[in-house]
Amino acid sequence: MRITGGNFKGRTFSFPAGSKERPTSDFLREALFNLLGSLQGKRFLDLFAGSGSVGMEAASRGAEDVLLVEKNKKLVAVAVKNIKLLSLEGRCRVVCAEAERALKDLAKKNYRADIIFADPPYNKNMVDVILNKLSTYGVLAEEGEIVVQHSVKEVIKENYDEVLFQIKQKIYGENALTFFAGEWK
Repeated sequence: MRITGGNFKGRTFSFPAGSKERPTSDFLREALFNLLGSLQGKRFLDLFAGSGSVGMEAASRGAEDVLLVEKNKKLVAVAVKNIKLLSLEGRCRVVCAEAERALKDLAKKNYRADIIFADPPYNKNMVDVILNKLSTYGVLAEEGEIVVQHSVKEVIKENYDEVLFQIKQKIYGENALTFFAGEWK
């Protein structure tokens, strides 16, 4: 796997062989970041981070603070190794926790991300769960965006608790990127 843009474009990183997890493809990562535009100076939260490919891509493209959340200890070790490989220790951190628990902890610390990317396991009804938690915990900064990568077979609601609203969706084969913005009261 490789970084598709920014300061580290073309650099390769590790993904564990034989892993049952599905990494975000180079093509889909490039599409995502083309849609997001400039990340200069932004905080980026990557839920279900796996080996860290999306978060490292965000750092390569200018995000100043990247937080990766992954519960699989083997993948956390790979993400830490990849961050060191690219010398991103000052801008990327990894938290070994379930996404829901991490969101609750981040909310207690008043953490706010400009961009939240979530790539939960496909076809396990996790998209609704995580979007409900994001609407509850309010870790999205004002003017921020949430992007969820999911299977096109999964039905996604247009709003969550009248707080998160779908603003666009792009389909790439069997994958979808669905974008949400928040309206905080």
